[in-house]
Order: sequence, then structure tokens, then C-alpha cells
Amino acid sequence: MRKWILLLVASILFLLGACTDKANKDENPKEDVEEVTEPEQIEESEPQYSNVYPFTGIKTNEDVNHRAVGIMVNNHSKARPQTGLSQADIVFEVLAEGMITRFLAIFHSEQPEVVGPVRSAREYYFDLANRYHALYIYHGAAGFVNDMLDNRNIDHLDGAIYDNDGNLFKRESFRVAPHNSYLLFKNVHKVASDIGYEVTAEHNPMPFLSEDEVGTISGDSANHVEIVYSNKPVNTVEFEYDPTTEKYNRYNNGEMTVELETNEPIQVDNIFIIETYHEVIDDAGRRAIDFYDGGNAYLIQKGKVQQVEWENRDGQLIPVKDGEVIGFVPGKTWINVVPTNPGMDNSVTITGE
Repeated sequence: MRKWILLLVASILFLLGACTDKANKDENPKEDVEEVTEPEQIEESEPQYSNVYPFTGIKTNEDVNHRAVGIMVNNHSKARPQTGLSQADIVFEVLAEGMITRFLAIFHSEQPEVVGPVRSAREYYFDLANRYHALYIYHGAAGFVNDMLDNRNIDHLDGAIYDNDGNLFKRESFRVAPHNSYLLFKNVHKVASDIGYEVTAEHNPMPFLSEDEVGTISGDSANHVEIVYSNKPVNTVEFEYDPTTEKYNRYNNGEMTVELETNEPIQVDNIFIIETYHEVIDDAGRRAIDFYDGGNAYLIQKGKVQQVEWENRDGQLIPVKDGEVIGFVPGKTWINVVPTNPGMDNSVTITGE
């Protein structure tokens, strides 16, 4: 009898345990677990580009066979700030008369709406434009300079012929002549084509560094560059390195060089300072400048300066060190030309401060 009772109790306990386990399973049903798979990692391929802009080294899928345009841009104090300079691929800054510099701005990768103020022609400027196979645009010139342009078959457009026509040039009322003539850039190639000038070209590309080579640029620290073109009148150009953009901001007599309409600073990737022979050739102070024989130079990029030489290679002004071409950083280039007298040692100061 006692054995039977023990069996009965054991059976009851077993049944109670089974019910409890079932209840627990009902309260916490096993969720269906879906197998989670990590999304497939797709490697991002490098963008593919079909072309490279010849004067900036920037890759693009745009056509690059349009002809460059070289424009004489005024740098008188009454002409500042200028319009369009930030979009130039190359700017040559060279002395004109009266110890004032003037710009030859070469446009190719970007085409601004308006450029100016536009100023008169000089022989060494149109010679430079021709070397880079650019249409040469200016406003006015001495008769003998216009004769040179014609006799040497330099493709050119003179603002004096199109003065304030509203198609190629316009005069702005907020400035006075000769500091108020502006080029309407979008019509340049059409007007040139109507004359019979070529408006397409295969430009000889400037030498540029690869991305890996840019990362290994060496040299002394160059955070501040000062070029004294004249002490009387004062004409000082400065470049200040901005490590956030890895570019240089330009200043003229202590005032930042900016775009007139937007106040956007002019930023430069390469500063190429070359020293060459200058000679005053007439009573008006016009000059002859040697852009053929080569000489001493500084190449300043990414906060570093290298002492190099400049050479005329196929017409272009190129930095060379130990006989080897040194490439430019892809981007904008400003070429400052200084006379051999007083020379770079006396007119150029480069510091790491």
C-alpha cells in the first residue's frame, strides 16, 4: 500500500513538472530566427576620366580641345579687385611701366562670364600668349605693337575695335577709363571664329605631378612669400599658405586679392617665381623681357619651396632641377617674373612663419 502511494505521488509530480515546462514554453515561444547576412561589400572603383586639362592637370570627362584664351588684365590700384582671375589656369605677373605689374591670365579649364578690367598690349605678353597657343585679348595698344601683332600673325582681339559694343566688351560705370573695360567671355570664340581664327586646339600639356608625387614634395618651409617689385611707389605682392586648403592666398600691398563680385579669394596651387633680364626700351618706360634664356627660380607648392631653374621648353616656362623637369601640383599656377636687377635675393623673401 505504501509503495503504491509513493508511485502515485511520483506520477503527480512528473505531470506537474511537464505542465509547468509546457506553460513556460507557451509564454516564451521560440521566435523564428531569420539568418542575417551582411550586405555584400562592393569595392568602389576609381572614377574614370577620358581627358586632362592641359594647364591644370585636372582630370575631366569634358572636351579639352577648345582653344585657350589669354587676356591682359589690369592691376592698377584703381582696377582692383578684378573679375575672373580666380578662374584662370595660369596667371603671369610681369612689370609693365611705372613699376606696376600687369597680368596675362590664361583661361581654358574654366570660362567665366566676365573678365577684367582689360588693359593694353605689350610685346612680351602677346609672345607668352602665343607660346601657349592662346587667343590674345587686350584693349588698345601703341601703333607699333599692333603692327607687330599683325606682322607676326598673332591671333588677337582688340577691345578698342569692340569698345562697349555689348557683344564682346562693355564699359562699367563704377570705374573710370582706362580701368573700366570688361570682356564678355562667352562670345570670344564666336567672334574669333567669324574672323577666321582657329578656336579648337590640341594644347601642349604642362608637366604635372602624380598624386603620389604630390605627397612627397620636399623643400624648406614656405608659409609666407613676399615679392617687392618696387619700394617707390610701393608694389609688394605676398602669398600666404592656408594649410586647410593647401593653397596660397595672394595679397597686393597688404590687401587680399579677391573676386570683385563674390569677394572670393584668389587661391593658387603653384607659385613659380622666375628671374630674368629686363630692359627699358623707350621714354614711355616700355620694357623688353627675356623669356628664352632661362635662369634662377623658386617653385613653391604645398607649403614647401625648392630652389630650381626655369627653362623655355617648347615655348613654355618650366621648372627644372639638376636637368630634370619638376612637375606642378595639379591646379592653378601663378608665375611671378622679377628682374635680375636687383634680383631674387634682394626682392624675394620666403619664410616658414
